[in-house]
Amino acid sequence: MNDRRLAISAWESLFRAQHEIFEEISADFDGDPLSQAEYDVLLTVTRADDRTARLRDVTANMLISQPSVSRLVDRMVARGLLTKCSDPDDGRGSLVTATDAGAAAFRKLATAHGATIADRMSPLDDDELAQLLALTTKLRGTRAER
Repeated sequence: MNDRRLAISAWESLFRAQHEIFEEISADFDGDPLSQAEYDVLLTVTRADDRTARLRDVTANMLISQPSVSRLVDRMVARGLLTKCSDPDDGRGSLVTATDAGAAAFRKLATAHGATIADRMSPLDDDELAQLLALTTKLRGTRAER
């Protein structure tokens, strides 16, 4: 068992850092046609093969409920950012694909957003960034192991 006080202090520091950084980098979405939630959907979809992902995979990467993701995707389809069709491998599921317009909107914002993130993370050197990635990956994996 680890030191409980140290664990709580580390958690509070991680939580506050995440909150402060998130608030700063969220400014990239002010005035952009894409909302942060839409960006997150397009992040998952554009990284997938053929810019197509299962809706359940999109949902797994989001911090909102499945019904909220479904409504968001439907709005994005109506805006021409995505297409949606039945998953031929899973009759209950759906596939979503980034349209050219959706991929272009994502790339435009991703360039600026990536620069903001890189700038905000610049106090850390590459070794520290790798360590942070390893530690947060480890923390995220502990839930699955329990």
